[in-house]
Amino acid sequence: MNEPSQPPSPALFFGTAQAFRRTAALRAAVDLDLFSAIGGGASAPEAASKIGAPERSTRILCDYLTVIGFLTKQAGRYALTADSAMFLDKASPACVGDSLRFLLSPMMESAFAGFAETVRRGRTPLDGQGLVSSENPAWVDFARGMAPLMMLAARLISQRIEFDPDQPARVLDIAAGHGMFGITIAQRNPNVEVTALDWPKVLEVARENAETFGVAGRYRTIAGDAFKVNFGSGYDVVLLTNILHHFDIPACTSLLRKVAAALKPAGRAVTLEFVPNEDRVSPPVAAEFSLTMLATTPSGDAYTFSQYEQMFSEAGFARSELHSLSPDPQQLVISYM
Repeated sequence: MNEPSQPPSPALFFGTAQAFRRTAALRAAVDLDLFSAIGGGASAPEAASKIGAPERSTRILCDYLTVIGFLTKQAGRYALTADSAMFLDKASPACVGDSLRFLLSPMMESAFAGFAETVRRGRTPLDGQGLVSSENPAWVDFARGMAPLMMLAARLISQRIEFDPDQPARVLDIAAGHGMFGITIAQRNPNVEVTALDWPKVLEVARENAETFGVAGRYRTIAGDAFKVNFGSGYDVVLLTNILHHFDIPACTSLLRKVAAALKPAGRAVTLEFVPNEDRVSPPVAAEFSLTMLATTPSGDAYTFSQYEQMFSEAGFARSELHSLSPDPQQLVISYM
């Protein structure tokens, strides 16, 4: 006997139409450092005193954050969920609150304004080339704010890539940003030298992180446009972390030919990306990413593994493998010469 289907409901419509409230509440809580104020637990009056706000407005915000899953409430006292304690309390080294400087920047918000016209035109409404414009200052905010959010993926990648401990090795980190992918590999492998490539202002952040994490002596940089600068040659591994989705397939293939030329004969390209299934609607996080590329780049997309296989093959690679990085929603494509 078939289970009765649920009757039609406008809940999805209203929830989506008013989703901006969730964003506004989260941004307010981060700006007020509310999660740190609550810490191990606090009543509304206690939290209000710590953030310098009236009790009524603090209570309303805390109640809303409880409803949407960032806090818990029992006997009038609020507490952080495990996720909020890890990622939103400044006492945690994994705190990602600063990532809102990039994720909710005026540039990102304007990219989604008048989105119907973006769909009609088929390209970003942002001036010039959007996120991929030359030396876009947004990438400095990205480098400073997103490093904690990328640490899990960086650690998982460093564990996946093996090096001969008795031989020196060289890694090229293209579009290095905060630098944590190459830096984490260098921490795990004392025989590895990393060369980071990015815009000059972004590389300042990467060099700061290399110093902080104790690998500055094995950290080199190349400043400029990845499509134009000389990579050099003789690399054992080239990292392509969250760069290919910004460009169309011909541009990606062109860049990958440069990567192939820079690698040793037995070298590997390691690509971190949101990789949707062939149906392009699952899994949700990867499938949704195409929308961001439509809004922020002239021709970027979230590519399937078969598309990556074809790009790497045309660039001269012998084979590619797809690897899960669970619990991180991104996946790893390892391509061999």
